[in-house]
Amino acid sequence: MINLPVDYIGIVFAPSRRRITPEQGAELRTVLLDWTKFDQPKLAGVFVNPTLEELESIMKISRLDVIQLHGQESPEFCEQVKQRFDTEVFKAFSFPKDEVGSLADDTALLALDPYKNVVDAVLLDTFDPLYGGGSGKTFAWERIPFYADWAREHGIALFVAGGLQPDNVQQLIQKYAPNGVDVSSGVESEGVKDIAKITAFVERVKQA
Repeated sequence: MINLPVDYIGIVFAPSRRRITPEQGAELRTVLLDWTKFDQPKLAGVFVNPTLEELESIMKISRLDVIQLHGQESPEFCEQVKQRFDTEVFKAFSFPKDEVGSLADDTALLALDPYKNVVDAVLLDTFDPLYGGGSGKTFAWERIPFYADWAREHGIALFVAGGLQPDNVQQLIQKYAPNGVDVSSGVESEGVKDIAKITAFVERVKQA
């Protein structure tokens, strides 16, 4: 694996063409242990509406640092996950790519507030009807400041995903300054991770 200056590496356990086994996750964990503690990224597992039992079985094998939830997981479930596994918990919020306006923000506030004491980060993504996120499409970025203000007020990190790629990530960071960005399809070629695209993406994030 190429050693790039990234903070997290995500692996997918939700239904997806990117889905891996817990054993493959454990192999990646072993590889990461060879990195120095100063540049070792955290290992994040992506899930959609898992049960605690499913998480338990995967955590025993893959030993994740972050559990990233992309479904309709309740605040109570997120709190249970955090307490049971002693990991960081990221909660994704996905919305239609063209949804904007004060009504959308009011609705978002009602959805966000119950999570303010139980998650470590909020991830904004474009809604996908099949998997919730991971559509490879951008959403209306003008919605980001509302979420950023809420996250800042409650001491929660804000990550942005949805259609990011080397050509647009600098624009996003320079204008909205999220705490982090999340990319998948934007660094793939024909459905496979492309090292050249990953390297370009990371370089542009660091330059922003």
